Amino acid sequence: MAAIGRGILRRGIVGLPAVGSGSAARSMASWFGHVEPAAKDPILGVTEAFLADPSPEKVNVGVGAYRDDNGKPVVLECVREAERRIAGRLNMEYLPMGGSIKMIEESLKLAYGDDSEFIKDKRIAAVQALSGTGACRLFADFQKRFLPDSQIYIPIPTWSNHHNIWRDANVPQRTFRYYHPDTKGLDFASMMDDIKNAPNGSFFLLHACAHNPTGVDPSEEQWREISYQFKVKKHFPFFDMAYQGFASGDPEKDAKAIRIFLEDGHQIGCAQSYAKNMGLYGQRAGCLSILCEDELQAVAVKSQLQQIARPMYSNPPVHGALVVSTILGDPELKSLWLKEVKSMADRIIGMRNALRENLEKLGSPLSWEHITNQIGMFCYSGMTPEQVDRLTNEFHIYMTRNGRISMAGVTTGNVGYLANAIHEVTKSS
Repeated sequence: MAAIGRGILRRGIVGLPAVGSGSAARSMASWFGHVEPAAKDPILGVTEAFLADPSPEKVNVGVGAYRDDNGKPVVLECVREAERRIAGRLNMEYLPMGGSIKMIEESLKLAYGDDSEFIKDKRIAAVQALSGTGACRLFADFQKRFLPDSQIYIPIPTWSNHHNIWRDANVPQRTFRYYHPDTKGLDFASMMDDIKNAPNGSFFLLHACAHNPTGVDPSEEQWREISYQFKVKKHFPFFDMAYQGFASGDPEKDAKAIRIFLEDGHQIGCAQSYAKNMGLYGQRAGCLSILCEDELQAVAVKSQLQQIARPMYSNPPVHGALVVSTILGDPELKSLWLKEVKSMADRIIGMRNALRENLEKLGSPLSWEHITNQIGMFCYSGMTPEQVDRLTNEFHIYMTRNGRISMAGVTTGNVGYLANAIHEVTKSS
């Protein structure tokens, strides 16, 4: 038998060359020879370039993560306390496919309201998701599976990954106008025209608050008009809510768009993320919810969302879910979180004011009112790709080439340097 075994190893099996032989090695090497390097992600690539720059003056205002006034990452005290409470007390068994029931319950109250009739009537199908990205992807796959002829309308501009998500779910994409480059504000008239002209029953992706990348949100009255037109056209609104509490400092205020649509009788979808508002970037804690007609429909929809998640990642991670549910489920910790998230929002608002003031003091010929009119983590500066390139090449300031500034990266220590550099590359515009 040993001799037979050695013979098989030498000759290979069923006429195939033995592993390690020249022809087999060449064949295996050629399998992936046609694969080209992927293009760098337009956002993540900024940080890579920043880290490779040896200049002591370099500034990164491209990263979409909160920093303190020293430019350092922050872990909220409410998160630290939640971790202390759960440390060593719970096992690390798998969560159900749908995730942590407690986290989902608290997430729904945050998005739909503590006293929501939809929660009481069990009309919401909800699952824990891998942050906001995972929630969007689950919904995109659900849309493709159960409404295969539908398409998604995405605002121009939007977070670049939105296009990737619905593309890879094979959902056809259309766009609707949102931002006006001349006013650096909302192009409301064009947006309404596109909503009216879309086929009845279309899916629309909406940013609930702190629109990424522009920082431009509709007013409450404009949201009401948008909701009314959605009702007329029977459109389905899917809200990506990545910044609840982080935009204004008030989670209730930041959920106003969703509440308006609920008051008007819409069925909605909602992706929630705790990356920004709790600083749980690496924990990938999020929630996907879909408001249904009744409890029976909600049960069916949730079961299908779980089936979609099963071959993707089977079940979501436990630690971030424990942190979120511990904070939101405890009045003391929730109060601390509300205080801390307001502090983060207030610091960003303060940096907006400081950047605008610095530019105006330098005598810039341009208007920078949009810096303080916009809201949330990002400022859509209006700078051209060529101006952004000059900032990087001459001043070692890094941001995405669409001119999006992460206000979280602006500090009292670098705001003057940033303003001087922006003034230098824009003063001749």
